[in-house]
Amino acid sequence: MQTAIAPAPHTPAPGDHDYSVTGIDSRKLGMWGFLASECLFFGALISSHLLYRARAPQGVKIPHDVYDIPYTSVSSFVLLMSSLTMVLALAAIQRGDHHRLRIWLLATAFLGTLFVGGQVYEVTVFTHEGLNLSSSVAASSFFVLTGFHGVHVTVGILWLLSLAGISLRGKLPAENHLWVEIAGLYWHFVDVVWILIFTVVYLVPNKH
Repeated sequence: MQTAIAPAPHTPAPGDHDYSVTGIDSRKLGMWGFLASECLFFGALISSHLLYRARAPQGVKIPHDVYDIPYTSVSSFVLLMSSLTMVLALAAIQRGDHHRLRIWLLATAFLGTLFVGGQVYEVTVFTHEGLNLSSSVAASSFFVLTGFHGVHVTVGILWLLSLAGISLRGKLPAENHLWVEIAGLYWHFVDVVWILIFTVVYLVPNKH
């Protein structure tokens, strides 16, 4: 009678890590946790601006007085379209199409750069109108809110460019598509946050 030989336990290869202890990849879980904290952060900034957006000394302009809604609408549309190119980038790496992955990553970064450039231009216009961080509480809360969002978009742009560079060196195989997916989660988050900012900050009438 032969004795059954138990299979030898799997020995992870160097660099082979188990990220799925909880049933959900811990890298993705970590990103979701980070984004949840960011929701609280931006929620506080948006709430603060809604509370103070009409507070300014007599005769001093507030941001709502100088909004250029058509211009900001186009800028918002550009950022919204970048979510589509991000989806296409993820689909490309899942197919193993690294050439199109790099194209869509760079396209997403380019659209994000256009958006940030548009925000810089808007800040310049506001400054010429006499609005700055110290002109009023309304202006301060607006610049802090949009400034922090701009920083988040800039971080996302650098992240996407890094992924494109890693792919160009051949170090982003299709089986590691989760890294692109995680970057996509972050990018979609900053897009959704901006749509919320644009809706409640720019479009909701200001009563003062």
